[in-house]
Amino acid sequence: MRTKNFKVRILIGLAIVAFAFLRKCSQQEENPYTGRTQTITLSPEQEIAIGLQSAPQMAQQHGGLYANQNYQDLVDKVGGKLVNNSVAKQTPYEYDFHLLADEKTINAFALPGGQVFITYALFSQLENEDQLAGVLGHEIGHVLGKHSNERISEANFWETITMGASVGADLGGFAQSIGQNTLLSNGRDDELESDDLGVKFMIEAGYNPEEMIDVMEILKAAAGPNRAPEMQSTHPDPENRIEHIREAIEKYEKD
Repeated sequence: MRTKNFKVRILIGLAIVAFAFLRKCSQQEENPYTGRTQTITLSPEQEIAIGLQSAPQMAQQHGGLYANQNYQDLVDKVGGKLVNNSVAKQTPYEYDFHLLADEKTINAFALPGGQVFITYALFSQLENEDQLAGVLGHEIGHVLGKHSNERISEANFWETITMGASVGADLGGFAQSIGQNTLLSNGRDDELESDDLGVKFMIEAGYNPEEMIDVMEILKAAAGPNRAPEMQSTHPDPENRIEHIREAIEKYEKD
């Protein structure tokens, strides 16, 4: 009886795993803005809804919005210029740019659907409008790259795989670790793709893309000498990103 139950569990587990792979294959589509094939489960409307719903909480976690309208106007101006001169304008996304009051955390990030944030800690380190364009262009790249959408879709896939493996045998931890490694690797690729798109958007909007290299230097200095090795980080090493940015500059300036 115990052997029979084990066999049934194996069959159920295999069925769940097979279903997960079949569903993932059906969810593969070409990103219309990057040309890359991705696993996508959210519509643009759902991405926008998630971004709008999450934005207030994200702002609150960073002390709310920075209380200087002139600085916020500058962020809006640069973000709008990048959007209006690139393919971003042709998307259904609703772009909003937020300057956060956080004076300690050097960071910028984007939510799905077009909500883009930069902390005052990073903003205050930037030396000119071109560098701000580099930061915001990179974050717009995350939105167009559908990176959050892809991460959510991948997480759902691995959750189903883990459930199937757990039913079939005690392999849940193994399946889950594969999922985490996949997300880590793709996360680095996302950053490089966003750097590439950021360079493109800067050039199209008339900004100097070389300033994005200076942004990388700022981020490298902020991380300090004890930053985690690239293999232990979701972000590529700044030196590798600089090399990639130089290649992107050369590529898009030829176009």
